Amino acid sequence: MPPEAVRLGRKRTLPSCPNPLFLQWLTELRDQAVEKGKNSHFVYQKAIHSLKKYPLPLMSGKEANILQNFGPGICKILDKRLEQYYQDNGPDAPIHSLPSGVKHYVPDSNNLESSKASTSAKELSGSSGGQNKSRPKKAAEPKKARGGPKKRNYVPQKGSGGYAVLLTLYRHSQVPGNNGFMFKNELMVDAQPLCLKSFTVPDLGSKYTAWSSVSTLTKRELVLKTHSPARYCLTELGQTVAEQLESEEREEVNEEEEEEEEEENEAGKAVNHPEMVDLTQDDRDNASDHDDDANDERQKAAGFVDLTQDDNDDDSDYEDDEDKDGNDKDQEGGSALATRPPPVICVNEEVDDWNELQASEQEAAASGILLPGCYDIVLCVDFIETTGGNTVRKQELVTELQKNRVTFDIRKLNVGDFLWIARERTVDSDAGQARPPAVRELVLDYIVERKRMDDLCGSIIDGRFREQKFRLKRCGLHKPIYLVEEHGSAAAHLSLPESTLQQAIVNTQVVDGFFVKRVQDVKESAAYLTMMTRYLQKLYQNRTLHCRSRELEGDGPKGDNVSCSLISFTEFNHGAVKSKSQTVREVFARQLMQISGLSGDKAAAILEHYSCVNSLMEAYARCSSEAEKDKLLSSIRYGKLKRNLGPSLSHSVYQLYCTKGPLS
Repeated sequence: MPPEAVRLGRKRTLPSCPNPLFLQWLTELRDQAVEKGKNSHFVYQKAIHSLKKYPLPLMSGKEANILQNFGPGICKILDKRLEQYYQDNGPDAPIHSLPSGVKHYVPDSNNLESSKASTSAKELSGSSGGQNKSRPKKAAEPKKARGGPKKRNYVPQKGSGGYAVLLTLYRHSQVPGNNGFMFKNELMVDAQPLCLKSFTVPDLGSKYTAWSSVSTLTKRELVLKTHSPARYCLTELGQTVAEQLESEEREEVNEEEEEEEEEENEAGKAVNHPEMVDLTQDDRDNASDHDDDANDERQKAAGFVDLTQDDNDDDSDYEDDEDKDGNDKDQEGGSALATRPPPVICVNEEVDDWNELQASEQEAAASGILLPGCYDIVLCVDFIETTGGNTVRKQELVTELQKNRVTFDIRKLNVGDFLWIARERTVDSDAGQARPPAVRELVLDYIVERKRMDDLCGSIIDGRFREQKFRLKRCGLHKPIYLVEEHGSAAAHLSLPESTLQQAIVNTQVVDGFFVKRVQDVKESAAYLTMMTRYLQKLYQNRTLHCRSRELEGDGPKGDNVSCSLISFTEFNHGAVKSKSQTVREVFARQLMQISGLSGDKAAAILEHYSCVNSLMEAYARCSSEAEKDKLLSSIRYGKLKRNLGPSLSHSVYQLYCTKGPLS
């Protein structure tokens, strides 16, 4: 079969839209919706797209109902416009073409005001004005050129967690010499006064705290989170929003101050003073007794009280009254002076006492001292004890503490599960300050490690038990407590024998010197924590607390059997970080503790003689024989009883560091 001949010539042009008038009206409706910021322009655009694809002419808007994206509303609008078009151009006016003799349709809004369809009237009223053919091309431009609905910037509500975080970061950035970011703990502490919800304790029936709003701020690109541990700072958009919130906050504060001043002025005008005090008299007016008597009589009549007389005159007048000289002038002067109101002197004394009290509190704050009555004893709960795992059981502890009305705070503790702090009572600071003053928190000497029997079994198997006890001893607090929840016969179904667990508990109390408290369940644990909180509140009720550095153990005075020299919570928690950068001495200690039978006390005793591996290796090098190297550490004494390490451990350490090749 011969191949078909190839056609040569121009490409056949596609026919234009057979319904140009409907297309023009829909384009006008779409443009009006875009200008007004309505979402209906998407509907009109879809209808235009369907109309361009339809190849047949339409006689009315009702016939367009068969097309996709054409609903009753659009069809009704087209019929209304078509009816108006026939009225303006005659019943024979073409609708499938736009001849040059027929002007483009311009709807008259005045003729449509009487229409019953209010929606069509609104659409037609917005289409008044000149029409041109370039309008559809303009509508085909990108959406950003036509405007469109504007996105509203996210602004957190006043008193919310996001509001407090933004303001705190902004005020911190305004402080001279700031580092440009904040850690989570300091951000939560500084933002708490600006928030109505707690950053650590969720509301009852909810698992979210005020800190949960930080994820929203990061998603909205208002706050930038970097590094590990996390550092938080404001982005450019967050800086703009925070400046807006700060200006609104200052305006509200200024309005409140103006209202208070107006109220004070009105109250001052409304008060009627029964007596007026004349403080403008000169001492020369009291030169003669006659002038004094005359002034006294005038002041009595007018309700004045003279406070400008000299003390010598007062003493002589009182002496004349006591001696009863019979001098009428002296008696009158004495009676006049007897009416002097002593509250004026008392008020001055109270002001002086108040100033002295404020000065003493400022000196105490500058020297790191918490005076009695200026702090509260607060229980700190590790957040691991309230989240994760069996949430219902962990929330039961929080519920019991709330029932017992215990003042507690949930935060991250790097060591231990519970401890108590002395928190300085906050005073309302001025809203105009760039950053509210930091609240001082001193850690009391008591720390609690809570263990269920199943948790104790797991920690013994994986080695956490020894490590936790070692870290509790080195945390800087001198009274560690092990809180053991037995839960009935639960220990009988664990991978370790119950006798092993009981022996570990006894060793913790006898050998390690911890106080061990046994309870049955979570309710008894909450009851014990409540009792300890009440006890510590009573114990530290009238005591002055001194802040010391962790390195200076003996710095600051101590009371009777009660340590009043305490370390700050920030220093305590930072020093107990498990994954912090370690010194050579600490790494050496951890290496030694990997040897079986070499406890923390024994490692500390070795470190007293050899602070690092290099010093130990130098000591081995100075030994004259292998037998001397093998027994180098055997005579080192450790612990309270000062026992020797013994030849066995000395041999193990020697074998670890001096054997070339694999250990046998």
